[in-house]
Amino acid sequence: MIVELGHYALILALMVALVQSILPLYGAQARNPALMGLAVPAAVTQLALVAFSFGVLTWAFVKSDFSLAVVTANSHTLKPMLYKVTGVWGNHEGSLHLWVLILALFGAAVAVFGANLPAALRARVIGVQGAIGVAFLAFLIFTSNPFWRLAEPPLNGADLNPLLQDPGLAFHPPFLYLGYVGLSMAFSFAVAALIEGRVDAAWARWVRPWTLTAWVFLTIGIVLGSWWAYYELGWGGFWFWDPVENASFMPWLLAAALLHCAIVVEKREALKSWTILLAILAFGFSLIGTFIVRSGVITSVHSFASDPARGVFILAILGFFTGGALLLFALRASAMESKGLFGMVSREGALVANNILLAVSAFVVFIGTIWPLIAEIVMGRTVSVGEPFFNAAFTPFAVALAVILPPGAMLAWKRGSLSRSLRSLVPAAVLALALAALAWAMQTGRSALGPVGLGLGGWLVFGALTDLWARTGRGANRPGRLIRLPRADWGKATAHAGLGIVIFAVAALHAWKVEDIRIAKLGETFPLGSYEVTLKDVRQVEGPNYTSTTAEMLVTKDGAPVATLFPEKRVYPVQAMPTTEAAIDQGLFRDLYLVIGDPQQGGGWAVRGYIEPFASWLWTGAALMALGGFLSLTDRRYRVAAGARKASVQGVPAE
Repeated sequence: MIVELGHYALILALMVALVQSILPLYGAQARNPALMGLAVPAAVTQLALVAFSFGVLTWAFVKSDFSLAVVTANSHTLKPMLYKVTGVWGNHEGSLHLWVLILALFGAAVAVFGANLPAALRARVIGVQGAIGVAFLAFLIFTSNPFWRLAEPPLNGADLNPLLQDPGLAFHPPFLYLGYVGLSMAFSFAVAALIEGRVDAAWARWVRPWTLTAWVFLTIGIVLGSWWAYYELGWGGFWFWDPVENASFMPWLLAAALLHCAIVVEKREALKSWTILLAILAFGFSLIGTFIVRSGVITSVHSFASDPARGVFILAILGFFTGGALLLFALRASAMESKGLFGMVSREGALVANNILLAVSAFVVFIGTIWPLIAEIVMGRTVSVGEPFFNAAFTPFAVALAVILPPGAMLAWKRGSLSRSLRSLVPAAVLALALAALAWAMQTGRSALGPVGLGLGGWLVFGALTDLWARTGRGANRPGRLIRLPRADWGKATAHAGLGIVIFAVAALHAWKVEDIRIAKLGETFPLGSYEVTLKDVRQVEGPNYTSTTAEMLVTKDGAPVATLFPEKRVYPVQAMPTTEAAIDQGLFRDLYLVIGDPQQGGGWAVRGYIEPFASWLWTGAALMALGGFLSLTDRRYRVAAGARKASVQGVPAE
């Protein structure tokens, strides 16, 4: 009975979303306060219904209710409780239900916390958010219903994909979806502004926290996915330019561009049309990512489904919302007149360059991602676009972005002096070059990638610190003023420094990585860089729902023990699927990474070993980027609406 209640709640949520998407928009156009006022209770009610339905689905997984097809296909009685819960979103139907839940959450959030918005703007934003909810609730109910019953329930289920039975994958999708779906708020604000025909500094201040929230969650989600790929897949890498990896990276790049562009709108009331366009494209690329993951047109280890009918439905959603928003943009772009003028050498000019680099790099990733599909459809050829293309095509934009960020952040608004900014950055440049020279001197017979990456990373870190110090002005008590700087300034510096650390770590991992692949016999010792590894034992271990081939490997250096590692190769008997569990000894400057493979004819085991230099710096840098966004979110200026528009809350905007 409770399962039927969850199903009915989902259907009721669709009906409420229909009301939310029609009446508030009509009320805003007709200047009817009563109809506009329906937006808030409708959004809250939709969230309550979807949350109840999602809770019921979670209960079905926890209780192993195999009368539901989705539970049967993705759970098992022997599965640990954590993975019973996370199995809810470890499949197409459940993950789409999570998507709808987060969508309703954001709609209710702007309803509850948007009291300082003008009534008409809030009604339009919630109305557009409701329309997106209608589309995805219909998609969920009619093509991917998680509450379909089986006529003859089995005694047990088929188990969750073993690759997803991991803590990293337990938390990766929710954070990723909070980012993906969070960009719908920027989209809704953009469409509402186009309908209203007005974008100003107050609008930019309202939209920035929502976009920043989505960007922070998307950053965390991408990093969790990268971390999972690093330790779970056993290939010693952290990023493979997989289509689904790219699907989350593209909206991340566009969201970063949108954040920087909204600053110009807020400070100078310039670049309005470009900001609106970025808001549309950022969410549009989130929908493209959804299509890639769920349509099956592009093969990926991360894909949820391969149903062409579902892909067509998503394409219809993409076409309606993105195409409709772009059409509305074309019709109303003339109303987005920019008031602020600025010189090429200015803070605005630097942010424009930042935007161009981020947007073009996202386009490059997009072309590389879909090119195999285009080649197959148009030319009838099967092609593969892999890591070499993306590294060669994306790296120049990343380098250019790293070079311009420090001086651009220190330029004055409207008209700046590049020479003055560069003079302030001389100490940062000297330190960065010194680090690069040190790395070049220490390495022998290697490429310039490592030193260049260290130099660029140092340039960003020291540049961010210089920018902070410059904001304290002159005179005494500069340390005290530094502490009292707005949190947004600290957030920006932290995020830029985190980017510098990420750039260095990526360069180090590519330039200085040590790899060893061999067949090792029990008791055999082999070198791995400056370490020695001994395969001491290989034994069979029974897990809760898997069997494991576990190796014991002793790592020494100059005869002194460093670590004993236990890499595994697991087999989940229900799905008869093997997985690799790398053993990693993490350190400040390197990770020792060992993988056990299959037994070999003639004795011995396949063994892979890696020394991953500065791997922990990659996760630390990414965490600093997310922390920087969070610090900015806590700035009081993000939570207070502009007073100039506050007076119009009770009224409707001028047409």
